[in-house]
Amino acid sequence: MNKRLQVLIVDDEELARRLSQEYLRAHPDIEIIGECETGLEAVDAISKLNPDLVLLDIQMPQLSGLEVLELTGRRSGVIFTTAYDQYALKAFDLHAVDYLLKPFSQQRFDEALIKARKLLAEQTLSSTQAIQTLVTQQSEKLQRLLIRDRGQVHVVSLESIDYVEAQDDYILIHAAGKSYMKTQSLSDLEAQLDASKFVRVHRSFLLQISALQAMEKTSKDSQVAVLKNGEQVPVSRAGYERIRALLN
Repeated sequence: MNKRLQVLIVDDEELARRLSQEYLRAHPDIEIIGECETGLEAVDAISKLNPDLVLLDIQMPQLSGLEVLELTGRRSGVIFTTAYDQYALKAFDLHAVDYLLKPFSQQRFDEALIKARKLLAEQTLSSTQAIQTLVTQQSEKLQRLLIRDRGQVHVVSLESIDYVEAQDDYILIHAAGKSYMKTQSLSDLEAQLDASKFVRVHRSFLLQISALQAMEKTSKDSQVAVLKNGEQVPVSRAGYERIRALLN
């Protein structure tokens, strides 16, 4: 006997969750193992339950569906649901990931499940690649940083960041008097940020230019950036030229 597919329903609208429950009753090979109404709940449930399939709303308060995927690392076994075709429809049409455009019928729901079963059975990379593409595209338009640390999710606004420091395979984000560790390279983060606001001042440091108070020479060829909060960040020769170019 084949193993029943375990499904997690994620949607901030109760009526939408009820509809998914109703449609799933027609599929005895599927077991609903949980429901979430916020992105934060979904991050916790996906990590703990590891469902075979996630019915995931895109637009939700606190965290969007794509931000949930970014935090959990989930890249397969996802059917997106959305009421905004202008946001997702064209993107999904280009890939093998399925979507359900609200309001959707039982027939359309069943078609999505058939596609999901096939992808799960074949263990193809198409779904994984499509989701990764969407998450990357979302990350390219950063408005805030999502950081998961010891079971907690921190949402850090870009405006609050003073500087970011590279440490081995991690980056240390210094914002509003606090520090957060995130698994990401400094170069990857730099590519996602506004180059008119964040400048690479050193091989290991990325500085928000608005946090800068003054520049001080420490030796003939060395300088430090003195921040408004009193902290100091080393500045390389190339980094100094980048700062000058931004300030001029």
